[in-house]
Amino acid sequence: MTNDPSVTCTTFNILAPIYKRLNNKESCRESEYRAYWLSRNKSILDRLLCEGSSIICLQEVWVGNEELVDMYERRLGDAGYINFKLARTNNRGDGLLTAVHKDYFRVLKYMELLFNDFGDRVAQLLHVESVIPFWQSRNNNIQQQILIVNTHLLFPHNSSLCVVRLHQVYKILQYVESYQKENDLCHVPIILCGDWNGSKRGHVYKFLRSQGFVSSYDTAHQYTDSDADAHKWVSHRNHRGNICGVDFIWLLNPNKYRKPLKTSWNEAVFGIIKYMLRQASLSENDAFAFLKGDNLGDYITYSGFCQALCQLGLTGHPDGLSAEEIADLWNQADKDSDGVVDYGEFQQRIWDPTQSEQSVETIDERRDLTKSSDGQAIGFNIKNAVLFPPEVEKGLWPENYSLSDHAPLTVAFSPVRMPCSQPIC
Repeated sequence: MTNDPSVTCTTFNILAPIYKRLNNKESCRESEYRAYWLSRNKSILDRLLCEGSSIICLQEVWVGNEELVDMYERRLGDAGYINFKLARTNNRGDGLLTAVHKDYFRVLKYMELLFNDFGDRVAQLLHVESVIPFWQSRNNNIQQQILIVNTHLLFPHNSSLCVVRLHQVYKILQYVESYQKENDLCHVPIILCGDWNGSKRGHVYKFLRSQGFVSSYDTAHQYTDSDADAHKWVSHRNHRGNICGVDFIWLLNPNKYRKPLKTSWNEAVFGIIKYMLRQASLSENDAFAFLKGDNLGDYITYSGFCQALCQLGLTGHPDGLSAEEIADLWNQADKDSDGVVDYGEFQQRIWDPTQSEQSVETIDERRDLTKSSDGQAIGFNIKNAVLFPPEVEKGLWPENYSLSDHAPLTVAFSPVRMPCSQPIC
């Protein structure tokens, strides 16, 4: 590492044998044929060990099968990795495995996040420190540490699950932010890995971008957030036969300004509301009328707002918006706090909240933050990012690819000094 202090990270959904269909038959799964799943997973391990990333994040590991788990732990352990596995709740059978190479990192703390939600999803959080300092420095206050998250979000079977998926990401970011505050880690880079089960056009992607995270692969290849670049690459062929890019390694550097988490959450939920209203072929004026309900005035009332959310399927069930979350949404929409939302507030706060003008206080806070941030931190430049097999980088899915229904993504990061500017501690 002294010659090339780069950090490499691989994320890969390896397709649990209990989910892999044989011959496209629902009732015939790979888990019933030991020779099949054993051979495929040996090939996966061969590729991972050949790649030799310093961080490996796997999803859909068949944790319910001791033989398979032992094989992964033994071969990764023999290669110098420290392994952490986590099963999904309610005995789903699969789970996560995160491995860090002990020649590169020491693990300071490992934590498990159990969402206990509709999808029985989980996440892992590792706080690691570089074994060999990225730079020899007299300033011992520079933390040469990283926070790593591995997760696998719920598949969007229908639009009503958009809020569940946002909840999962929100819980992760809440937990990370809380851990940063408790341990004075405001100036530590964060790497989020996993199968996010959503594309660049989805609400989860936009939510993470609003928090300052960048998609490592898109950054490395200079792709933008535009619709034109949304399908330049793919990483998954799902059970419906569709191909899309859903596997990401997200990076948040210490010099990135972070919008308050609740603000990003509210904007993301308003985005879902707008999406659903558009799916119902409602124009801006029609959407305002829908939210008004039976109210005769030219404004939206709180009761009408709640009734509309219920009609959209966003409330009234265990995984929907809570009463507190609805109240937060309403308070953000009701800009002047007069108890109603007029058409102007609807436009600025509900229909297009991210385009509303920043307050003078927010601009001043950002300016003061830049002036006062004379501390130094370690962040990362994205050197390179590669998907395998090569065809997926062109938006194609090769029929002869058999490792998984996902493509492994590997990113190389180069450490760099940078000023700190995260106003969360």
